Order: sequence, then structure tokens, then C-alpha cells
Amino acid sequence: MQSTTPANDMPTLGLGLYFEDLPVGRKFKTIGRTVMDADICAFINVIHMTEVLFTNMEFIKNESDIKGRLAPGSFVYCIAEGLLVQATMQKTGYAFLGMELNVHKPVFAGDTVHVECEVIESRASKSRPGRGLVRTSNKVVNQNGEVVLSYTPLRMVKARSE
Repeated sequence: MQSTTPANDMPTLGLGLYFEDLPVGRKFKTIGRTVMDADICAFINVIHMTEVLFTNMEFIKNESDIKGRLAPGSFVYCIAEGLLVQATMQKTGYAFLGMELNVHKPVFAGDTVHVECEVIESRASKSRPGRGLVRTSNKVVNQNGEVVLSYTPLRMVKARSE
């Protein structure tokens, strides 16, 4: 038997977190994602990152201190943001306002990373009613439990009271 419930009456799964869901001290983590060689190649080709550390395997093999197919730190950051958007910001994340970013360890093809977040600042926006400003401490962690990258984004987030 087919349902006669209109599609717009069904709840939507996967929507983001609201400002009220993000008090200081809240912690959560994303699912993991394995970095593939093809992902790295696509990224460096799209942004035209022609540094030999990412484009010349003979240089990596014979001259570089780091061996193996290395992922640019900017790519690791993009993976982290993708994992977070998928899990926390759909229809509630309004603006990215700035951050500090640090790369701690290399990420290679075959590594699996996830993001661990802690809300470190959360306040209502004075200039934009119905919005909050939320800063998180984000740690990108590899399969060995090592922090490979960390950053502290400040975002404008939708409030339920909008």
C-alpha cells in the first residue's frame, strides 16, 4: 500500500545544529574518511598546486624528507570541513568568519581521518538577531589517534528563535 502523505510533511534528516545546540563545552566527532590517491590528485589538479612535493613521485622518492603520496594541508582542512558540513551545518551554518590553523603531521594516501570538535565560544549575535557566533576547537585525527591538523573556526549559526 502506498502512503498518501505529502513529501513536505516528512521530517528531513541530516539538518544542522542550531546555536542553542552548541553551548560552550559541547563535544562531538564526525565519521571518518579515508584519503585516496585519486582524491589528492584531483585536488592538486583543480587548484593547480604544482609543487613537486605533490606532483613528482621521483622527487618524493629520491629527494624529499617525506616519503609517500602526501596530501596538502589545505586538502586535509577541506576534508575536515566537508565532514563537518555534512554532519552539523546543513541549513543552519550562515557564515564562516575566520580561524587559526596549524598543521601538525603529514597525511598520506590511505590514511583515515575524522574531526573532533569542542565548542569553546558561544554567544548571541548583537548585530544579527536570530543568529549566534560559535567558535570550535577542531582537531583532525588520523587512524592512529594522532592530531594531524587543528583549527579554531568562528561561524555564524542560525538560532531556533529566528
